Amino acid sequence: MSSRSPSKRRETDLMKLMMAGYEVVMENDESAADFYVTFDGPKGTFYEGGKWKVHVRLPMEYPYKSPSLGFVNKIFHPNVDETSGSVCLDVINQTWSPMFDLVNIFSVFLPQLLSYPNPSDPLNGEAASLQLRDSEKYKATVCEYVAKYATAAKSEGSTGTTEDEEDDKAMSELSELSDANFDDDDELLMAMDD
Repeated sequence: MSSRSPSKRRETDLMKLMMAGYEVVMENDESAADFYVTFDGPKGTFYEGGKWKVHVRLPMEYPYKSPSLGFVNKIFHPNVDETSGSVCLDVINQTWSPMFDLVNIFSVFLPQLLSYPNPSDPLNGEAASLQLRDSEKYKATVCEYVAKYATAAKSEGSTGTTEDEEDDKAMSELSELSDANFDDDDELLMAMDD
């Protein structure tokens, strides 16, 4: 087996992640070391139906050193810090191996984290305490966070309308303009300005 340079491995793992169907947005076009991945809540969990943007930073020593992960939009989970989004996950923080890759993180490790929270090793004490004390209230809070912060069409800093609604409105306005009869280009331009 031939050894690969860490930079080649980063590029290969990133390509495999995209080929596995994950949406990947690069932070910087020149570097495959800083990017965002859209991650869906696992089916059959309280997180199902949610979409999270996860910030991934690959160290120069990747894959020999683990990546750092952080949820960008809020998530209520005992092992995720609500403020920073950082993740408490043994396989990332302590037992990382170069045999793992980015696809493992998003198809196995994060789904397992959301499916089996560990309240005995919390980053979010409130979530851990609630999970242990009142499982129904914990479930309700998780679902509230999913609806409020992780619905697919929500965008950060939104004014209450989703990107899809804004796109639909713009397409509708264009359609109305194209259906209208204008005698000249000046009338069309004035209608578009309105």
